[in-house]
Amino acid sequence: MTPWRETGDGVELTVRLTPRGGRSAIDGVGEAGGRAVLRVRVAAPPVDGAANEALIRTLADALDLPRSAIRIVAGTRGRIKTLHLEGDDLPARLAALTG
Repeated sequence: MTPWRETGDGVELTVRLTPRGGRSAIDGVGEAGGRAVLRVRVAAPPVDGAANEALIRTLADALDLPRSAIRIVAGTRGRIKTLHLEGDDLPARLAALTG
């Protein structure tokens, strides 16, 4: 089970975000609510969208994507978020990242 699924115009990715995690890092695949999630932690606090911005920056750097190619489509105020990613070879990039 993977935390992403391909859509017609990119990939939908489910993330479990841990703000104030000490440092920004991708901690692999886990489970939340019976579904697979990509576990990501960021140093930023969950104040004024800082953690969400840090999440986008962390994923963009890890996947070699521009930040504009990643947007949060659900869960902006919760720990479980759904993101939409646009780019080439995203399933392969995600598989290598979670490897």
